[in-house]
Amino acid sequence: MTTITNAISSRWSSRLSFILASTAAAVGLGNIWKFPYITGENGGGAFVLVYLVCILLIGIPVMIAEVVIGRRGRHSPGHAARVVAKESGRSSWWQSAGWLGMLTGFLVLSFYTVIAGWALAYVFEAGAGTFSGASTAAINDTFMALTGDAKALTFWQTLIVGGTVLVVGNGVKNGLERSVRFLLPAMIALLMVVAVYAGVTGDFQAAVNFMFAPDFSRLTVNGVMIALGHAFFTLGLASGVVIMYGAYLPKSTSVVQTTLWIAIADTFVALLAGLAIFPIVFGSNLIPGAGPGLIFQTLPVAFSTMPAGILIGTTFFVMLVIAAFTSAIAMIESAVAFLSEQLKIGRWPATLIAGTVLWLFGQLTVYSFSGSSWAQLDWVIFGKPIASIFEFIDYLTSSLLLPLGGLLLAVFVGWVMQSRYSQDELDTKPAVFRLWLFCVRWLAPIAITLIFLQLVGVITL
Repeated sequence: MTTITNAISSRWSSRLSFILASTAAAVGLGNIWKFPYITGENGGGAFVLVYLVCILLIGIPVMIAEVVIGRRGRHSPGHAARVVAKESGRSSWWQSAGWLGMLTGFLVLSFYTVIAGWALAYVFEAGAGTFSGASTAAINDTFMALTGDAKALTFWQTLIVGGTVLVVGNGVKNGLERSVRFLLPAMIALLMVVAVYAGVTGDFQAAVNFMFAPDFSRLTVNGVMIALGHAFFTLGLASGVVIMYGAYLPKSTSVVQTTLWIAIADTFVALLAGLAIFPIVFGSNLIPGAGPGLIFQTLPVAFSTMPAGILIGTTFFVMLVIAAFTSAIAMIESAVAFLSEQLKIGRWPATLIAGTVLWLFGQLTVYSFSGSSWAQLDWVIFGKPIASIFEFIDYLTSSLLLPLGGLLLAVFVGWVMQSRYSQDELDTKPAVFRLWLFCVRWLAPIAITLIFLQLVGVITL
């Protein structure tokens, strides 16, 4: 059997380290960039309530399942799934579920680093006072100038990828663990500063009513599906991250308890991000459902007129960069472990190879945004127009590979892996185990299948 150097020998030094690392991996652009704008697009409080229910009944059970695979297999995602399958007397074909997750995470990371580069560029734009007193048109022009400049996008993307390589190359304890022990608390502290400021200077009451006063008349069936999908994706599931981090988890650590803490922390940050953004939006009479441009185009309009707008704007984008960076170092880790075990090389060579390939894939997104003709497409997939390579990668991962990978992993742990092995890993009360197994066997597969069929346009609910 192929061996792996780092995944077998390395362990998190404590349960707290695993919680911090996994929370840092889960807390990213999905929480701070995507969650607020999809909440705004889908009616606020009712959407948030459905999202929380989905986290509890689907997100947490699937996350526990992935940790079980990782800790039981002690390898990178594909090999871990193969070890578990063979132990249960099943076909090694099931390793494809692990490989699919690793590939998906790497593809997501290829455009994730580019968007993280936008945030890094905006740290300097905000700090230089570019948004101070600027008109909406001028702020939009700043965003279009950045995304249309391939050289600028490449520069910022290179900084993000380079920083990722430096951290991951130093190993689990000296790289991943040491960085998140500082970066995650710093990110949460900065987010809280922005939230307090937003609550004092913005319309805090309107934000609270919007987020926590459910109005189900504003919630559509499509909104429910989006909440279900985001609850699944926000925890970093089916991307190789959770399985890989689970491989470093000591046997003595409770999988159920630690996973619950991670989900609570991730959800807390998502809600805190809403409370940091929506008071500013409502206080400035902006539109909460402004879409993906909410962070990079709508908020800078508010920062341009707010007291201490330069300081708060800079703080906000520093926090956004940290959130993106901690997710980036997590998503590349399984690729590094894979290269180490396949090529039998050390961590640094594996990290440099993974970083180089990641940078090259990121260029597809860079040139998609900058308008290069070779990166533009004229495709229609399941009725959805695809205009660029970036849109294709985004659609491929979010609408096809992530749901498919999540479905395979839930079926694998719920039906293929022998229950006595998963029960041994969880080591919890029989009632808790039965509840978890029911969610993994039935609720998660059905819900993920509905997401998948809705996303590809097979069903319209």
